[in-house]
Amino acid sequence: MTLEHTETGRPAALEDLFTPFDLGALRVPNRFAMAPMTREFSPDGIVTDDVVSYYARRAAAGVGLLITEGAYVSEDSGPSTRVPRLFGEPQLAGWKRVVDAVHAEGGLIAPQLWHLGAERGDHSELNPELPTLSPSGSSSSGKARGRAATVSELERIRDDFARAAASARETGFDAVELHGAHGYLLDQFLWEGTNRRDDRYGGSVEARSLFPAEVAAAVRAAVGPDLPVIFRFSQWKSGDYTARIAKTPAELETLLGSLAAAGVSVFHASTRRHWEPAFPEIEGPDGQLGLAGWAKKVTGLPSIAVGSVGLDQAFQVAFQKGGHAETTGLEPLLEQFGRGEFDLMAVGRVLLSDPAWVEKVRDGRFDEIRPFHAEDRETLS
Repeated sequence: MTLEHTETGRPAALEDLFTPFDLGALRVPNRFAMAPMTREFSPDGIVTDDVVSYYARRAAAGVGLLITEGAYVSEDSGPSTRVPRLFGEPQLAGWKRVVDAVHAEGGLIAPQLWHLGAERGDHSELNPELPTLSPSGSSSSGKARGRAATVSELERIRDDFARAAASARETGFDAVELHGAHGYLLDQFLWEGTNRRDDRYGGSVEARSLFPAEVAAAVRAAVGPDLPVIFRFSQWKSGDYTARIAKTPAELETLLGSLAAAGVSVFHASTRRHWEPAFPEIEGPDGQLGLAGWAKKVTGLPSIAVGSVGLDQAFQVAFQKGGHAETTGLEPLLEQFGRGEFDLMAVGRVLLSDPAWVEKVRDGRFDEIRPFHAEDRETLS
């Protein structure tokens, strides 16, 4: 595909990335989103002044929609005492300061609602007396962890998600995102490798998507009809990069269709490399589609693309001690955007290393973009 250029000399698709997009009633001023990145800078689950400034700086530098690091929805969501929580008076008061600071800079912000399921582990620092619950008591790497949740426990977890979503709306967030990717709880239901239940929540693609759909429906009911509900999903897991929750486009349509019917309004397709085809075995133009492109094709809903945007290394390489990733051109992304594969692009590591990345892209100052180094995760610049 040859990129068309405007009178400014820049690719037309790049110009289009700076046009607004409507996510339902929410108008995002451009097509850039900040991807969620866990960093554990919130002692006792309360965001600090540094965290407030961290998000505000990126809003001020032109990121249209910020998606926060994952926030626990319940006392048994995860193992860390330094991951922010979306429940409790001091925790919600801290998030209110984040929201107000982002809005003051003209930005929009959505929290990512997170429950780790089996990935919480058996040695949690946060509330170690509580059991680790998941579909079948198995992690994405196949290790036994915790135990399978009962139906009543699943109902409680569903309500925890809904309560956190309602709190997010009351706090002033502009959207919410459900973390259904990377081998965490909702994804553990979607993937047959971690879902071996023999009740209504296990078995077929339809059955495996039932609990995540029930969570999505409860969240939709909690936030009302207008607030965008984003669902982040992935094929890969942290313990298996070859995993697929959907082996075919038809299975993907069934799975995402259940979530869409439950109230999800945007799909955030998490990939390690956004330019790689999701189903390369498909012949013809559809064989070029990335996962975000397929999500948009099979649901008709907006999609968000993510995965090594503007970098030459996937995250698992660059995040290793001493690791780094050099910046690259955006031609593959612009080609996908020009084909209409996605509506928003989420960037993560480049915004850790360079809060002004969006501004520099807008102004064509690519040579000023700072490459990513693993140590960037350890700061709140």
